[in-house]
Parts: sequence; C-alpha cells; structure tokens
Amino acid sequence: MLTNAEIKRIKSLKEKKFRDEYGQFTVEGEKLVEEALCSGFKVSAVYRTEEIGEDAMSRMSLLSSPSPVLAVVEKPSPKGFVLERGLYLGLDAVRDPGNMGTIIRLADWFGISTIFASQDCVEVFNPKVVQSSMGSIFRVDVVYCDLEDICRRFRLRDMPVYGTFLDGENIYNQTLADEGLIIMGNEASGVSPEVAALASTRLLIPSFAREGRGAESLNVATACAITLSEFRRR
Repeated sequence: MLTNAEIKRIKSLKEKKFRDEYGQFTVEGEKLVEEALCSGFKVSAVYRTEEIGEDAMSRMSLLSSPSPVLAVVEKPSPKGFVLERGLYLGLDAVRDPGNMGTIIRLADWFGISTIFASQDCVEVFNPKVVQSSMGSIFRVDVVYCDLEDICRRFRLRDMPVYGTFLDGENIYNQTLADEGLIIMGNEASGVSPEVAALASTRLLIPSFAREGRGAESLNVATACAITLSEFRRR
C-alpha cells in the first residue's frame, strides 16, 4: 500500500521545484508508460489502479481524469552535444506547454533529433508537455541554451539560420537547405530582436485568406508543422 507521504511526493512532481529537487517527473497512460519503459530513461516506479486502488491513483494523478497507469521517471542528466551538420529546431521563448509538447512530437515525426530551446522556454518535463508530446519526449533531445550563441555557432559553420517572420519571404518560393537551424518564436511576440538579427533567411508562411480578412497569425506549433513539412518536401 502507498503511504500518504508517498502519494503526496508523487503529486508534488506537478511543480518544477519538486521535479528539480527529486530529479523525477511523471508520465500517465498506457502508451506513455510503455514509451518510457522502452526508452533509455530510468523508470523508478510504475503504479496501476488495479494494484493501488482508484482513490490512491486519483490523489496522485496530475490529469483531470486519472489514467489506469502512472510511472515515475528519473530526469536524465543534461547532455553535452557536438554540432553536426543536419537540420535542427530552435525555440525562442515558447512558453505554452501544449505547444512545446506538440513541437517535440513534430520534431520526432520529421526526423529532427535535437531542439535548441532558449532558457525562458517552458520546461520539457512539465506534465502538460510530457502528455502532449505523446512519447516523443523520449526520442527527441531538448537542449536548453543561449539561443543567440547557438545561432552564431551555426553561422560560423556556414549553416543557415532560418527564422519565421510576418515580414519574411514566401516560404513556398524559397530554396531551402537540408541543414541548418529553424527558429520558431514566442506565441505572442515571435522571434526576439536579438535572435532575429542572427537569422540568415527570413521566412513567411503566407495567408490565403480572401480579401485580407483572415486570421492575424498562426499558432506556433501549426507554423512549425507547415515549416518542417516544407523543408522535408524538398
């Protein structure tokens, strides 16, 4: 039987300060737990409703409707990286957990192995990020970094830095490389001026709304999907 202290500790992992303190995060649902067990991450415990009871599961679940299984997973140690030639994503102050999780899932789908995230992006082990990634969090490396420095490193290696902007050039008319860094910006303010200054190519996803009365902009995860699809299509 789980003690009240154990349930309280697992429940506390919804907050970043406790995830940092214990070095753990939670995943919920059959698919996500299976993904965790098959990954290189260390799973410290798996709890099933049939074993611990519905009351205990509902008390420690971070979901509005508790799933039948929950796992506590150890956070991996931060990885160093070698900047090899290839296509990467850069996220500039993406703060919505749902967007972050969806972008990680998109990176997985489009074969992007590493995402460079500015320090003010939402934490990757946030429960909503984990859930919305649908398991891709276990296959895509998210490196928190000084994004401006990363942009400079790409430029020094003669790899392009692409940014998505409302005043950029039509992405459908551009020649796109199969290597470089694609920057996606903050939900409200887009790419920061400091990072924008380091972009070698400014891209625009044009609107096809009739008479110019369409949406003001695209959701960042939606824009990311369109952009990655266009790069891979070439």
